[in-house]
Amino acid sequence: MVKELSLLLTLVLVGVALILIWLGWRNRLRRQADVDPLPEIPADLGTALAAADGQYVASTTAGDWLDRIAVHNLGLRTNAQLSVHPEGVLFDRSGAGPVFIPAARLTGVRQESGMAGKFVEKDGLLVLSWMLGSRELDSGFRTRHAEDKTILLNALQNLIPAAPQADADSGK
Repeated sequence: MVKELSLLLTLVLVGVALILIWLGWRNRLRRQADVDPLPEIPADLGTALAAADGQYVASTTAGDWLDRIAVHNLGLRTNAQLSVHPEGVLFDRSGAGPVFIPAARLTGVRQESGMAGKFVEKDGLLVLSWMLGSRELDSGFRTRHAEDKTILLNALQNLIPAAPQADADSGK
């Protein structure tokens, strides 16, 4: 009898925890309802300059690695391929839909050791900063093979446009 009560109590507690998680995610979706739609993937997307398989970690508000963006499934961790094209960056995510970031919207790229519940060795994640409407986001990616990270990082650094940075610095 004690085992059955313990099991029943455990199941009730797990159920309550799952309901609370679901309510929190639903409320996050409501708070972020004003997030702009994702950019369309160009029909004439050029050949990839660099590509690697790995894991799309999540997208968060820039500078706040715990504030996941729930809308457009940007907060879901999935397996993905990251490819860098002359037109921008494509996260081809398994089960969550692709995310394309036009080159003109990229504002930076850096290496980090963690974000949004994913922590790895020092500089194990690539974090792309980009603009979605008026919001700056950080999107994390972990390459499956360590040697791919340097190739992607170099391609991304070459892709980030210098002109928008110069205009921002001069106050235009």
